[in-house]
Amino acid sequence: MKSVDTPFVGGPLDGRVLPVLLGITGHPPKTYRVPVPDAAGGPPAVFVYRRVQAGRGTLMHQLWRYEYDPEADPSRRLDLKWPWSKPTASDTQTATPTAKHGPADE
Repeated sequence: MKSVDTPFVGGPLDGRVLPVLLGITGHPPKTYRVPVPDAAGGPPAVFVYRRVQAGRGTLMHQLWRYEYDPEADPSRRLDLKWPWSKPTASDTQTATPTAKHGPADE
């Protein structure tokens, strides 16, 4: 797999440049989660970084960087809800039933 050296801004990784694996599209992931172990043996703290554009390189190559997002929910795995994803328990509890219209309802 191909990786690209990506700078990190803010948070515990501020100023570091780390190799990040590229996806199928040739872009790094939209979010980067960094688990930091707890010294007392508790659950690790998770810091979330968001991918932002950092300009263009040679031959119109897109450059990226990650910026620290202190308000992000570290437990959330996906940032988008895709229409083909399965509904979660919270989605089914808040959804209102819709009436079906068709020949069977007449």
